[in-house]
Amino acid sequence: MPIFGTTFIQPTHDAIVVGGGFYGCCLASFFAKSGQNVALLEAEDELLTRASYINQARVHNGYHYPRSFMTALRSVVNFPRFVLDFKDCVADGFEKVYAIARSQSKVSAYQFRKFCQNIGAPIRPAPSSLCALFNSSLIESVYCVKECAFDASRLRTMMMTRLHESAVDVRLGVEAMQVRRAADGILEVCVSGGGVLRGRCVFNCTYSQINQLLRHSGLEPLLLKHELTELALIEPPAALRNLGVTVMDGPFFSTMPFPPQKLHSLSHVRYTPHEAWVEPREQRDPHAYLKAKCPESNCAYMLRDAKRYLPILGEAKHARSLFTIKTVLVQNEADDGRPIMLRWHPELGGMATVMGGKIDNIYDVLSALGSLHKISKTPVPLDKE
Repeated sequence: MPIFGTTFIQPTHDAIVVGGGFYGCCLASFFAKSGQNVALLEAEDELLTRASYINQARVHNGYHYPRSFMTALRSVVNFPRFVLDFKDCVADGFEKVYAIARSQSKVSAYQFRKFCQNIGAPIRPAPSSLCALFNSSLIESVYCVKECAFDASRLRTMMMTRLHESAVDVRLGVEAMQVRRAADGILEVCVSGGGVLRGRCVFNCTYSQINQLLRHSGLEPLLLKHELTELALIEPPAALRNLGVTVMDGPFFSTMPFPPQKLHSLSHVRYTPHEAWVEPREQRDPHAYLKAKCPESNCAYMLRDAKRYLPILGEAKHARSLFTIKTVLVQNEADDGRPIMLRWHPELGGMATVMGGKIDNIYDVLSALGSLHKISKTPVPLDKE
């Protein structure tokens, strides 16, 4: 294998996927299984280390999105398939409840029930034993739902196995610096250390680093909002060990099992984001910015507010916190929607940017790529989004 830092030009790949998060791994495996020669580039020394690991680990079934019908509906459609395909990584040995706040919530209990009915998501009133955990003066109704979590550590192992079995050329510790078109029409990915990989198609799946690669490749950046976020990990009281709770819909919180560390995650709409900026108005390297910061935990504030609604949370203990950069499309700030973005860049022909905010909606992008664009010896530029 050629050593990076030399001027040797790599053999042509059919597809080069940049970014070894869950989406990038799934795309690489998808193309390889269809007979393509695929390379996967990841700047870190392991796969699934950032946003794919540092999140609530929720496998959505639509309940979280009463203000975005399409996102909710796609979650309901994709939920059973994800649970089946990744059953060895799914943790479902706990009860999950959604509680609707009496004030400040953007949906009432009646609206939430109707919403669940409309998308076909199962819901039932919580038993009195669970309702008794909540402050009834602040909570209107509590419902048991069908939702689970995933174990990101097991998911990493599974994806590594799938990539190996499908013969994907995985390059860890290799950062894509720029994508350019060579004189022969092939796309070239310039990587850290001075190496070059050549491919007929390139997929930018770098999530918070999307605009970094676009700018360095001479492409117009996307309108994105970045948040430096905290995922607090807590030791729950005994009554919550087999329970996941989401209080919604507005400036509220969620706590649920976090399987990789055998703790519960705690996130709060107000206190989880520490700071935010919008690109391209303000340009930062998100990974470098996060690395340079040493944020203090907001977990005490999260617990102080959350225990007003769920008093027993006052007995929880903060174990540690994980910090990452969360990235969303600015256009979805109002409705909290999380659509899949697939944008082709006609300036470079066979290059596309893929971004998704929900792990279980990976099937939507695989379906879109399967129907919109088949990798061939002669790439056809597609301006699809």
